[in-house]
Amino acid sequence: MAEAENLVAEIENLGEKLSRAKAEIAARFIGQEEVVDLVLTALLSGGHGLLIGQPGLGKTLLVETLATVMGLDGSRIQFTPDLMPADILGSEVLEKKKGGEREFRFIEGPVFCQLLMADEINRASPRTQSALLQAMQEREVTIAGQHRALGKPFHVLATQNPIEQEGTYPLPEAQLDRFLLQIEVTYPKRNVERDILLATTGVEDAQAQQVFNADDLIAAQTLLRRMPVGESVVELILDLVRSFRPEDENAPEVVRNAVSWGPGPRAAQAFMLAARARALLDGRLAPSADDVAHLARPVLMHRMALGFAARAQGQDAGALIDQVTSDVIRRARAGEAAA
Repeated sequence: MAEAENLVAEIENLGEKLSRAKAEIAARFIGQEEVVDLVLTALLSGGHGLLIGQPGLGKTLLVETLATVMGLDGSRIQFTPDLMPADILGSEVLEKKKGGEREFRFIEGPVFCQLLMADEINRASPRTQSALLQAMQEREVTIAGQHRALGKPFHVLATQNPIEQEGTYPLPEAQLDRFLLQIEVTYPKRNVERDILLATTGVEDAQAQQVFNADDLIAAQTLLRRMPVGESVVELILDLVRSFRPEDENAPEVVRNAVSWGPGPRAAQAFMLAARARALLDGRLAPSADDVAHLARPVLMHRMALGFAARAQGQDAGALIDQVTSDVIRRARAGEAAA
């Protein structure tokens, strides 16, 4: 009983701290509360985020503000077609010492940080994109045969422009799967855009204050994994992920006809962690079916693909996710009511 009470107290204290962090972020990144929540969800879950949106919507500002508020050592890489892996990871240089001897010295690249912004990640070649694969999954890189640990915690927030695709290299499925969430950054509403105009065209810009530090974030990530998840939510996650695999015997007909390949086990893991984080941000002690439904698009959009025929017919992956998710949740609730 005492352990449960301590867990509740820790969750409530963290919830209050997260509320302060969100307020500090909102002071600079005005509006877009859903985007802020999803980015914080990715960080609390210990994962990475892929930000999709048109230029000029504040994605860079969001990441910079996030680094300040969360107290993380931030770094930024502008991906371009001529970027090389060594530009990200670092390289060894031969130096001459005072005695005339020569030795190699490793110079760290920008990946050696705690919060890495990979700006327009799809503009770099596949060779350079792959340099982040090991870093994102294992939190280390191998250079000249040596394993070098990255910062703790280590998170990647990558951006991608969905409009201009000429001269870009689509991310391989293996790398997409390593992003916990795909976060859509859309145009602000009229009243929000008005607030942005008034707040950013004056003499002084608002400044965000630090609320967390690296140790606080690591502690929050550990606490999140201690949060209980009800059996019904676990079963819902499994039902949902498996419903989008066209080869699964329980997959709906619309998925079998439209989906080329579906999400793997990482999708279920992402649901488990992100649902807890969303509940935490909302001040609740455990996730619900609504959390799972709300996260369906961010978790699944980049982990499945429509077939050629479905794309030719103009089908939309997001609409399909919404439809199947609603059906799965409705069946789950009907089963609970019958039981």
